Amino acid sequence: MPTLWFVLVGFMLSMYVLLDGFDLGAGAIHLFAAKNSDERRMILQAIGPVWDGNEVWLVAAGGTLFFTFPLLYSSSFSGFYLPLIFVLWLLMMRGLSIELRSHLDNPIWSSFWDGLFFLGSTLLAIFFGAAIANVVRGVPLDANGYFFEPLWTDFDPRSRTPGILDWYTVLIGLLALATLVLHGSNFISVKTEGELNARSRAIARRAWVATLVLALVATPVTLWLRRSMLDRFDSHLWGYILPLLAIAGLLGSGYFNLKERDGWSLIGSGLFIVAMLGSTAFGLYPYVLPAVDEVNSLTVHNASAPHYGLVVGLIWWIIGMILAAIYFVLIYRMFRGKAQLSGEGY
Repeated sequence: MPTLWFVLVGFMLSMYVLLDGFDLGAGAIHLFAAKNSDERRMILQAIGPVWDGNEVWLVAAGGTLFFTFPLLYSSSFSGFYLPLIFVLWLLMMRGLSIELRSHLDNPIWSSFWDGLFFLGSTLLAIFFGAAIANVVRGVPLDANGYFFEPLWTDFDPRSRTPGILDWYTVLIGLLALATLVLHGSNFISVKTEGELNARSRAIARRAWVATLVLALVATPVTLWLRRSMLDRFDSHLWGYILPLLAIAGLLGSGYFNLKERDGWSLIGSGLFIVAMLGSTAFGLYPYVLPAVDEVNSLTVHNASAPHYGLVVGLIWWIIGMILAAIYFVLIYRMFRGKAQLSGEGY
């Protein structure tokens, strides 16, 4: 049962990155793809009907962690207190930027919120990437399952007292930004026409190159830092399907971008995201939060809730997922097709 919940939590986090990822990517290209107020409104119109629903996956994943892996929840929220506060403020910054931009018909007002939307989206992408890197690298957990990390120490990922930021976590943060810029540019290409469509496709092309280069650098570095990930793939050869799917997704996204088939390019970048996250989770299992001193690591076994709670939670989780699936199918069907400027929103 703990292993099942490990998979389900990983699924929820992957859904968040997949869906809210194109929102973040759209925000990161907001000031460059759009050259005037109407085009910026068009980007917001493209994500407007779905962005807040997409973020529910993050809230749901956090709530699920609370009752499935309570020790992981308490350790992470105490040790990562500082970056979690940053994330909270950045999420609020993005939400306020989207909702308040159109409240005044003033270029200074709208430009201010456009800037905050770009800043919040870009920094969130980097922070989420750095968060994954911290889990892969390991944190200074003590024997009681708690830790504290300053924002940075000596920038050495092999340090016994690492900070949240070091050269490895910054590298993964930049990879996350490039990946989400690719994904977001593909989404805006799908939802728009004309010059905005062409510029978004061009940005996606450059982001594809950056993602490829950073992935080629980050992959061997990750395996160097955590050799146990490669050992797990070698002992379970079927797991290599996941990185192969990631490669296929990235190559496919680049190919279809050149062919100007935006929908398929979006599917490719989405496959790359899901397969890369799946590869990371597969390589880390059974660890849910590795420690610098591996003896103190949290695993699916020593961090999970009692069996009865996991079983009851699974019943309610299934009900909740059915309702969520119905909602997302309806909302994405209702707002399918190209975005249109209508009314006074955004």
